[in-house]
Amino acid sequence: MNSIELKDFLDTKVEQYNNLKFIESDPIQIPHQFSTKEDVEISGFLSATIAWGNRKSIIKNANRMMQLLEHSPYDFVMNHKESDLEALKPFVHRTFNGLDFISFVKGLQHIYKSHSGLESVFAKYDEKGTLQNAIHSFKHLFFEIDHLQRTQKHISDPLKNSAAKRINMFLRWMIRQDASGVDFGIWKSISPAHLSCPLDVHSGNVARKLGLLKRKQNDAKALMELDTSLRKLDFNDPVKYDFALFGLGVFEGF
Repeated sequence: MNSIELKDFLDTKVEQYNNLKFIESDPIQIPHQFSTKEDVEISGFLSATIAWGNRKSIIKNANRMMQLLEHSPYDFVMNHKESDLEALKPFVHRTFNGLDFISFVKGLQHIYKSHSGLESVFAKYDEKGTLQNAIHSFKHLFFEIDHLQRTQKHISDPLKNSAAKRINMFLRWMIRQDASGVDFGIWKSISPAHLSCPLDVHSGNVARKLGLLKRKQNDAKALMELDTSLRKLDFNDPVKYDFALFGLGVFEGF
């Protein structure tokens, strides 16, 4: 199909999948449990962090995270005592364990206390129409505190050629202005035009079949190529096509 037909096809798929039914089977349902900005941010960040593997398992374990944080993630992050962290130690999701969870709670507290919060960090390092450098800077700041070396692997670094799928997904949730009510759009200081598509095996395979992506590896270079293609389709809201690519791959076996 030509470029006009492709855009029409993908726009139709966006309309099909970018609606409240999408939430039912997606980890984004976790931050939708909360109403205050900081609770949405923290629950979203933690849920996105463990968003790999079986989706039912992701949602189950993200809910478990919220239970361990007493369903008040911001209050727990900011006001916990060292003894409160003991309850987090048994947590495990694949290679993310309780000690990683504790490091993330401490890292988040550091971001809010020392760097004015998650939005502030990403807005400060937002540059050149992309947030990939901001992800790199965020990771550096997040791990300024004492932490286990092993925990660093749970935040990907685009400057080390990672597609950083999970954190790009989190940024979509926070930044994208969504009339359908799936994404939150609560970070007003960053343009949705700067977002990158959360590139994984599903979206990557569909993008290749549609001619949006040629590179075989799902890495940072592939992400740049896909970003370029999607911004030609909609410069102001390129990552809305994540719904189309993901939906076609997961729900339709495209």
